[in-house]
Amino acid sequence: MGEPQDSDVTGPQPLVQSTPPAAPRAARTGTGALALLLALIALLVAGFAAWRIVMLERGQGDAASALREDVDRRLQDVERTVDQRKRELDSMRARLADTDTVNKGVREELLALGERSRHLEDAVANLAEQRLTGRDALALNEAEFLLQLAQERLALFHDAQAALAAYQLADSALAAAEDPVFAGVRQTISAERQALQAAHPLDTNATLGALERVRANLATLPPKKSAATTAAPSRFEALLQQFVRISSDDTPERRDVELTRTLAAIDLRAAEAALLARDPPSYTAAVARARTAIAAAFDAGAEPVKNDLAELDKLGSAPLAPALPELGSALRELRNLRATRALTQPRPAAPPPAGAGT
Repeated sequence: MGEPQDSDVTGPQPLVQSTPPAAPRAARTGTGALALLLALIALLVAGFAAWRIVMLERGQGDAASALREDVDRRLQDVERTVDQRKRELDSMRARLADTDTVNKGVREELLALGERSRHLEDAVANLAEQRLTGRDALALNEAEFLLQLAQERLALFHDAQAALAAYQLADSALAAAEDPVFAGVRQTISAERQALQAAHPLDTNATLGALERVRANLATLPPKKSAATTAAPSRFEALLQQFVRISSDDTPERRDVELTRTLAAIDLRAAEAALLARDPPSYTAAVARARTAIAAAFDAGAEPVKNDLAELDKLGSAPLAPALPELGSALRELRNLRATRALTQPRPAAPPPAGAGT
């Protein structure tokens, strides 16, 4: 029973079954067209892709060429800049070398100038020291001379005013000295000046001026009026004097007045000479004679005569040579200090003998 079933199933198939494969062929044809279309599209895409790649490569090549040219140009600019910088650097190095050379020269000149400045300062210091020493010596010599002059002037001529002037000049000379050791001498000079001024000495110049003024006024002093001149004229004389005036310059009274003027002038000259000679008796006698002559010959009521008589009274009563102090302490002190200073200073070295070098 089982075999018939197998034969039914596995037996030959009818011929009608060969027509159905047409549909798969058509399917295969559509598939091939589609594949061909896809291949064409792929080819186009591949071509487009290749064209794009070629264009991109060409663009990249152009960009790379432009970039290379730009880089080359920049490199050339950099090379030129580097060369210029090298030249500038070489120039700067040359300038620095020149500057170093100049600086070395300037440094050497500055060192030489500093050395010369030190030598110059030493020389100036030595000159200043010598100048100060010479100036001090000159001031001390001048002060000593003036003090001695004042002492001798006072001793010989009793001229206290000249002594005071000499003492003042000596004090000024010592004030110019740089050494303070002479300050004590200046104090002694001041003390002697005060003692000399306290004696109230007669001022020679003022006295000579007063005598000269009185002597110059003699020519203008009015004479005394005579009795004939002072008597009242009569009527006839008054009437006659209106028309005629008689005068005579050669009257005895006028001759006496002119002689008195001359004698008084001589006496005043003698008083001046006695004043300069420091002769008190002669001076007093000459002034007294002049005063007596003026009082006897000229009108005592006139103002010029009164003034001259008062001036002669003042000059005659003034002591010509009052008691003056003894000078010389400042001079002795100055000489002692100079001697002490000379001993303390070193002596200059003696020059070598002429044949010592040979």
